[in-house]
Amino acid sequence: MAGKDRRLTWLLSASSASNLGDGVGKVAFPLLAATLTRDPLLIAGLSATQFLPWLLFALPVGALLDRVDRRRAIVAANAARAVLVGLLAVLVLAGAVTIWVVYVFGLLLGVVETVADSAANVLIPSVAGKGGLESANSKLQAVEVVGQNFLGGPLGGVAFAVFAAFPFLLNSAGFALAAALLLCITGSYRPEVARRGSVRAEIAGGLGWLRRNPFLTRLVVIAGVTALLVEMPMAQLVLYGLEDLRLSEVVFGVFASGAGAGGLLGAAVAPRLISRFGRRGVLLSGMLAVAVLIGGMGLVAHPVVAGVLYGLFGAAVVVVNVVLATLRHLLVPSEYLGRVMGAWRTVVWGAVPLGALLGGLASSVLGSASATFVLSGAMQVVLAVVAAWALRGQSEEFAAKTEPALRDG
Repeated sequence: MAGKDRRLTWLLSASSASNLGDGVGKVAFPLLAATLTRDPLLIAGLSATQFLPWLLFALPVGALLDRVDRRRAIVAANAARAVLVGLLAVLVLAGAVTIWVVYVFGLLLGVVETVADSAANVLIPSVAGKGGLESANSKLQAVEVVGQNFLGGPLGGVAFAVFAAFPFLLNSAGFALAAALLLCITGSYRPEVARRGSVRAEIAGGLGWLRRNPFLTRLVVIAGVTALLVEMPMAQLVLYGLEDLRLSEVVFGVFASGAGAGGLLGAAVAPRLISRFGRRGVLLSGMLAVAVLIGGMGLVAHPVVAGVLYGLFGAAVVVVNVVLATLRHLLVPSEYLGRVMGAWRTVVWGAVPLGALLGGLASSVLGSASATFVLSGAMQVVLAVVAAWALRGQSEEFAAKTEPALRDG
């Protein structure tokens, strides 16, 4: 147990460093782009470019992680990210950057991120053990919230104000530190696979396994629809804050950090809630809480009340994510975990841009961002009811503690 604890500590430390780098980059990239162009389409396109690799490569990366040592994969991915961002910093210092160069680096970093992020998730069961999954997933959520929302974003903005290359140098250092920390994890983390075919055949095998396990298939669909419905109002958050709540830009920045604060609360209480009320009860209650809190935000006009609801929303989202991640780790055999993760991410990340588009259309038709919040909340209440019906009679899967409850065939 002590060995597992140390390995988990190294993984969480590495995730803290890489998430800090991610948070710095998420602010620095659009700021750099804004110094090169003010075309809103080009600025928006950069975000889409960084997101595109998840749709294109999540499944092949999942197949890759089911046939290689996962620790080595994440070390290599973080090292590659350190080199790429470091090279971009050199180009910024040399004044040799155009908007298209930023696009290329955004795309390349997005590709490598699919490996790093997916590998970190599939490595959790090996370093935490089946009995510590709730705690490990909660801690992973916490370091992501702190690194990307609380520390990385503000640090990226301040560093960019010092000089444009500075945040990219910090970003590169964060990824290099993450790679170094992961080298401290001992042991082999290559899944035992009886046979290996082509990547295409392995992807098909993973998808076939998922289709033969209806409980997990339903969870994937539920997670995808949830992501779509949550993104509808979240894509309109800036309009909700500036127009409906009449916040200044500075106050909106404080308001927007509320979900991060709530996320830390959610990560802290998730294991206790699950221990007391069970995974099924916490999952469905968390989904209903997300629905009510989002809908409630659309019905209030007081900034403080809206901020409290937004913080609690962040907590509920993290609790739901902890349950889903733990079920995925418990019920998917190690040799399939990478491919199932790839399918899961493809569905969820594919739903996000569609949700953003639907949110924009809803606000245009309904006349305000607040109305989109109410609409999303109502639709999520329906989703929670449907999920309760779809997951009925699955007590064995929800209660899984030691060995995977579902097997191939």
